[in-house]
Amino acid sequence: MARALIVIDMQTDFCPGGALAVAGGDEIVAPINRLMAGFDAVVLTQDWHPADHASFATNHPGATPFSLTDMPYGPQVLWPPHCVIGTPGAGFHPGLDLSRADLVIRKGFRRQIDSYSAFFENDHATPTGLAGYLRERGLSDLSFAGLAHDFCVAWSAVDAARLGFSATVIEGATRAIDLNGSRDRARAEMREAGVILE
Repeated sequence: MARALIVIDMQTDFCPGGALAVAGGDEIVAPINRLMAGFDAVVLTQDWHPADHASFATNHPGATPFSLTDMPYGPQVLWPPHCVIGTPGAGFHPGLDLSRADLVIRKGFRRQIDSYSAFFENDHATPTGLAGYLRERGLSDLSFAGLAHDFCVAWSAVDAARLGFSATVIEGATRAIDLNGSRDRARAEMREAGVILE
């Protein structure tokens, strides 16, 4: 069974000093680089938002970052602007080894819908194309690392399991935002979906 490492959103804006920094986000760059050698393929995801993206609190008059709003596809956390197309913050962390990347999947570029998962937009219906790529290459054993554990990593791993892939989250190579207990909720949801946490 061929194995792929899916590295989620290891971007400057999600690391300390960035627009939506995850505490300790930069600490996992070296461990992720070391992990890459043990896999048949490496896929990187990249959050890639237009400046007027609907998930940005600044695009909702009177809204504050980390508040909730209702979108046609369900509840949506409103974030500070981050990973805006073409900005330095949208780039990968400078320490990340890009030489091993077989594929970069950009997500969140549709203005009206956010995208946490590497497989689907947040409507759980619009695909990114990643599942087809992995299947065509015979990559069925997936491990996930990156940022953030409780949002994009968790959603990606759960979708992978639901799509029939073997899904493992390497927790030591992730960091969480932990918004109102979101880390524990994500862990429970992943386990329920059949994701292995190691």
